[in-house]
Amino acid sequence: MEIEIATIGGYEEVGRQMTAVRAGDDVVIFDMGLNLSQVLIHDNVETERMHSLDLIDMGAIPDDRVMSDLEGDVKAIVPTHGHLDHIGAISKLAHRYDAPIVASPFTIELVKQQIEGEQKFGVENDLVKMEAGETMSIGDRNELEFVNVTHSIIDAINPVLHTPEGAIVYGLDKRMDHTPVIGDPIDMKRFREIGREGNGVLCYIEDCTNANKKGRTPSESVAREHLRDVLYSMEDYDGGIVATTFSSHIARVKSLVEFADDIGRQPVLLGRSMEKYSGTAERLDFIDFPSDLGMFGHRKSVDRTFKRIMNEGKENYLPVVTGHQGEPRAMLTRMARGETPYELDDGDKVVFSARVIPEPTNEGQRYQAEKLLGMQGARVYDDIHVSGHLNQEGHYEMLDALQPQHVIPAHQDMSGYSSYVNLAESEGYKLGRDLHVTRNGNLIQLVE
Repeated sequence: MEIEIATIGGYEEVGRQMTAVRAGDDVVIFDMGLNLSQVLIHDNVETERMHSLDLIDMGAIPDDRVMSDLEGDVKAIVPTHGHLDHIGAISKLAHRYDAPIVASPFTIELVKQQIEGEQKFGVENDLVKMEAGETMSIGDRNELEFVNVTHSIIDAINPVLHTPEGAIVYGLDKRMDHTPVIGDPIDMKRFREIGREGNGVLCYIEDCTNANKKGRTPSESVAREHLRDVLYSMEDYDGGIVATTFSSHIARVKSLVEFADDIGRQPVLLGRSMEKYSGTAERLDFIDFPSDLGMFGHRKSVDRTFKRIMNEGKENYLPVVTGHQGEPRAMLTRMARGETPYELDDGDKVVFSARVIPEPTNEGQRYQAEKLLGMQGARVYDDIHVSGHLNQEGHYEMLDALQPQHVIPAHQDMSGYSSYVNLAESEGYKLGRDLHVTRNGNLIQLVE
């Protein structure tokens, strides 16, 4: 059977992931993501109102025109998890393909919300839920399997396409968490089985974001204890404490809510995306928040809540807000500019339970937000976080578990690939032979 891989997006940047695998006459697309930084550098861009070709031209979504070079029918569109760099282009591109969108339950719900907010295209693809550990047929000879992984969002999976020539393992994004705060540990047992079944693993496509970092990525339970230590140290502070984290990081939000209560403060979630992700997770029973937890996304509701906090005393509340990357319209940035009823005073604490995404636009915005907070007298607690991606030892362990015949690094630019290339070559792979560094829009023929 001919096996061909189209590397469509995410092979020259961190963002707008999209890869297609053709096995015989069957094609499966993995991810359709947005490059958020390409949107943020333009003022007041509303992607839901824009045409896909315009978004392709500005580098915001994958240029999927290479799909016309794949001789086969798309049988499934498979996002790995609910981050926008993996699902943000589905509402712009999925309607071009007569295929269902297949994803885990939380991811499907987020995809559904993306589609409902779309104002340009009528996306009518079927939405199919599939749990980790389940499989579905792709054509007559191939099978799709979901393997549970751990990442900085709940319900993440690595999809595996089983073909007669061996398995194609799409390895974006994960870390090896054996003690997660929410959900099951990464299923390394299943990865080892896949590496030794039938013809083994023909190809492994790997997110190499942290391939330059030694050791292993700590568990989310480590970040939870760090966060506990920081917030407990503020128990006797009688001023304002504000926290921010990734809205989609439900495990981290859970920890913030619990520790706020421990130190005698009422937690409240503020910002559109904070309300969206936490509300969705609660509705689908991934988490059970306290019944009196306030979640407010609309600007007027948020400002009313800020007024109530100021009237009743900042020392009684812990607002958990959007804006950890310094996004211009996010809640924390508005607070830093003095555009909300919440007044920051000398000595107030701002807890960043997130790292800056290593990209110039984010770094500049975050720097500006921290400077503005400092000008109002706020004290910043930084980097209370663990990454959602594998460090070097995790990469070694995955290569050992899967023993793939071919490896394709992804989720980086060219400079970001170098550490992974060195790591893979130390394991016996050779650039140009079975280690394929590629660009957006390329085709790699694995079996002719």
